[in-house]
Amino acid sequence: MHFHTSRTPISAILLQRASPILTLRFHTATTMAIKRKATSPSPSLSTPFTKAARPRKRVIKDESTSPSPPPETKPSTTDSIPVKNHTSPSPATSSSSTTSPPSFHQAKYYPPEISNERCQAYIDGRIPRPITVLRKTLDSTLPARQKIPVGEAVVHWFKRDLRVHDNRALAAAWRLAKEHNVPLVGLYLVSPQDYEAHCTGRVRVDFELRSVGVLKEDLAGRDIPLHVEVVERRKGMAGRVLEIARGYGAKHVFCNMEYEVDELRREERLVRLGVEEGVSVEVLHDDTVVPPGILATGQGKQYAVYSPWFRAWCARVNAHPVLLEESPAPGRNPEGSRERFKKVFGMEVPEAPKEIRLDEEEKERYGKLWPAGEHEALARLDKFLEARINKYKETRNLPGMDTTTKLSPHLAAGTLSARTAVRLAREKSGTKKVDAGSEGIKTWISEVAWRDFYVHVMAWWPFVVMGKPFKFEMSKLDWPFDGELWQKWIDGKTGFPIVDAAMRQLKQMGWMHNRCRMIVASFLAKDLLIDWRHGEHWFAQHLIDHSPASNSGGWGFSASVGVDPQPYFRIFNPLLQSEKFDDSGEYLRKFIPELRNIKGKAIHDPYGRGAAKEAERAGYPKPCVVHSERRQKALALYKSL
Repeated sequence: MHFHTSRTPISAILLQRASPILTLRFHTATTMAIKRKATSPSPSLSTPFTKAARPRKRVIKDESTSPSPPPETKPSTTDSIPVKNHTSPSPATSSSSTTSPPSFHQAKYYPPEISNERCQAYIDGRIPRPITVLRKTLDSTLPARQKIPVGEAVVHWFKRDLRVHDNRALAAAWRLAKEHNVPLVGLYLVSPQDYEAHCTGRVRVDFELRSVGVLKEDLAGRDIPLHVEVVERRKGMAGRVLEIARGYGAKHVFCNMEYEVDELRREERLVRLGVEEGVSVEVLHDDTVVPPGILATGQGKQYAVYSPWFRAWCARVNAHPVLLEESPAPGRNPEGSRERFKKVFGMEVPEAPKEIRLDEEEKERYGKLWPAGEHEALARLDKFLEARINKYKETRNLPGMDTTTKLSPHLAAGTLSARTAVRLAREKSGTKKVDAGSEGIKTWISEVAWRDFYVHVMAWWPFVVMGKPFKFEMSKLDWPFDGELWQKWIDGKTGFPIVDAAMRQLKQMGWMHNRCRMIVASFLAKDLLIDWRHGEHWFAQHLIDHSPASNSGGWGFSASVGVDPQPYFRIFNPLLQSEKFDDSGEYLRKFIPELRNIKGKAIHDPYGRGAAKEAERAGYPKPCVVHSERRQKALALYKSL
């Protein structure tokens, strides 16, 4: 049966569901044997970027000796807008130097690059994975935590779960609070040092804080206060959480698990400290549909190839409906909560740290481009499921068309759960299986699943977010660096229109179509021969939907150094990619005003197709490299290992 039989908007239906009950949730990954067997389905919607499906019939062949076809993926755009070239205060953002490359290593917070030996030690289990350590701590402290009585309140710590609906830990916190007739208190901590350590960009921080504002209003409507404060020292986060909880008389703190290395270690410390101080800290799975570590091969190893992983993911979800079950939203706090927490209700959401704060024009512009909060996320999902999902498979790779959801910022900030996205898409298909229904729905669900896949990989091979590729032996590649070419890439002035349009879209919107993410990543690594980690860092600073797992996975794929990557000899030809996925040149004209008056196919290569005078007169640069020559250099570089 279809979800929309009554044509009631998803957002309206979900916002009516507020019964107090509970549900649970997910994550996975392991082994370095990466024999690439069947071609992997595609990923585009949900994350910074993912690999795309490889069509069986290729209309246009790239310059490649690869026996397997190219990966594909795509989304749409908005109107072109004048943009100020502000960036995050990190070394990689300003690099006009032609001699020394920008640093993508945050030496202020992290030791030097992890060695290959330590990477292997993670794989062998000689160094325990942070997620394993946290799980063991949760298991070992369970008896002690179960003995801790409920205090005068229950606290839920919001992180990347900025929503009221379908939130595992929030539902559990509400259930406990209701059982004991005590108030639920929300908590959100702003950590400027975390922004800096993780290179979180200005647009991403702005979207997150605006989403916190929406969340605060939604909670207030239920008489639930949200305590918001800035914690200057990131190492003090765990202690401050417990201090705030004790201040409200709470002896139980709930939160959802974050799977990055620092965050897993922070939560493990929080659980231990909590027991020592008489506070029970419950850390639940919520960010993925299937928890990491659940899916394994017949040999008991974690998957390192998407196709078999996705088949296992579908089988698991189909066999365990609870994985997609909706967690109920909290109800209203006990009478008197408004008065008791009067000061907390009066707290304001702070502005972003000054160094990464948008100016007023930017705030207005990005606010219109990217409305924040779960209501917007649900409305956007509703519109997509009603109008565009059935054609998604055919149109998702076309950046000049508005064919994708643009839900990735909401999935990254947690204003929408991946669980809700998959569940409602499945309901739309009228089936009880996530791998059944229309091709459009199946394809879209597989795109959401890519997000899970990369999180699973990160949890099992944590060094992929430590500046090391999944194929860590590839870190020995001796990448040359040309500061002038780097600057042309970040400015969108390479002379390759599809690359330049994509890079300008990133600056104007804080977002880039997934197909174009793959094109510009391949171009940086395999045409400009610049270390892919510079690009990974740049994306982290500028994407509104940045997620470490997806960003690392996408760049590793495109640079042929990551998990389940395209072969090193698979090198995108920017011209052919442009003609194939933006045939009319609509996307190019939208983001490159210098080329708007160039007619027909010449827009894809103005200097090579008779439009040189018009392009030069308009100020559009000539191609900065010769693709065929750079392709040969790239092949030689990879073969050097």
